[in-house]
Amino acid sequence: QVQLVESGGGLVQAGGSLRLSCAASGRTFSSYNMGWFRQAPGKERVFLAAIGWSGGSTDYADSVKGRFTISRDNAKNTVYLQMNSLKPEDTAVYYCAARAGYLLRDSAWYNYWGQGTQVTVSS
Repeated sequence: QVQLVESGGGLVQAGGSLRLSCAASGRTFSSYNMGWFRQAPGKERVFLAAIGWSGGSTDYADSVKGRFTISRDNAKNTVYLQMNSLKPEDTAVYYCAARAGYLLRDSAWYNYWGQGTQVTVSS
């Protein structure tokens, strides 16, 4: 069982940066692959980035590649999403999620989810 709590969202101007954090409870955090997703109003939840249990493998959606960076600190049971060059279209609720097994993009394969944190990018 893993419980996830996101933080770090807020209001930022276009071109700015934010770093999201996702703190996990439980002693088995280091055995889970972690992902970040977002959901804009009226739209489906979409994959942004994922990181393997050791941090050695990462995967990014084309829409954020080069702007967003996923990382993790297993000693702190935390995964991060550094977001740079933010655009108004990045406005959404951002979620972190955990799954065992392979690194995947499909949200249906993630077992544990946080409650989300709002990111709003003004133009």
